[in-house]
Amino acid sequence: MLDSNKVIELWQFFKEYLDQKQIEVIAEKYVDLLADYGVSDVELQDAIGHDDILDDAINYYLDVDNEDKHDDELEDY
Repeated sequence: MLDSNKVIELWQFFKEYLDQKQIEVIAEKYVDLLADYGVSDVELQDAIGHDDILDDAINYYLDVDNEDKHDDELEDY
């Protein structure tokens, strides 16, 4: 199984060969593929902090942004 270091290494290796216009979509597909092959949410969280595009894709997959927005909305009430 891939650990967070391998997740980052693979992304950085392939990132330079990707179409930059589609990189956000490809990052999301990459994260989906990792999850389909058994990479845990914990390993994905551990991979955050090394690449902004990959971070966004992981956060989207883990639904982190929506939870944060929901918490902020609750604080307004």
